[in-house]
Amino acid sequence: MAETVQIVTLPSMTKTDTDPKPWPLVQSERGEDLLLFKVRYDHMRNPRTDRIFKRLVLETRSWVNIVAYTPDRRLIVVRQYRFGAGEMTSEIPGGVIDEGEQHAASARRELREETGYTSNRWTYLGCVQPNPAFHDNLCHRWLAEDCELTETLDLDDDEDIVVRTLSEEQVRAAIASGEISHSLVLTALSHVLDLRSHR
Repeated sequence: MAETVQIVTLPSMTKTDTDPKPWPLVQSERGEDLLLFKVRYDHMRNPRTDRIFKRLVLETRSWVNIVAYTPDRRLIVVRQYRFGAGEMTSEIPGGVIDEGEQHAASARRELREETGYTSNRWTYLGCVQPNPAFHDNLCHRWLAEDCELTETLDLDDDEDIVVRTLSEEQVRAAIASGEISHSLVLTALSHVLDLRSHR
């Protein structure tokens, strides 16, 4: 079966004359390499006050998240331990885009490696900035439909994942209970599920 890819174009905001002005960069300095992030300090001039401020930027590769449906419209969810939260979480599949890799290819790879599922029906849901205050990366969201279990898990040495499939109602309940609370997961799910009753 041939693979189909649908691209969704999202509206953009129009800039106005009352927008704040960009902050000019005065200089940058390198900080520590933190495994997932490279620290950069930018000295920026506030155009309103003309004062210079040192600002932290965490350089990192962009990410990808996948909202994945089985043919019977169950959502594929991964359970894993998250070190920052110090607890088990339920999330949609996703991960870091490899160097030189396109985000569409990364989505297919992450879905296959983390869950064993593959799909020929893909829709791009756009991207978000995970935290533009100090991150420089994007998180690309993809929708995969009619996913079939065709592979065995191919986990990295530092991964330990259990795969589940949930109905849409079970996902909504997990969001309501706080079991699913990852902000990037929720923004991706909001493109395919009505989550208003659980805000």
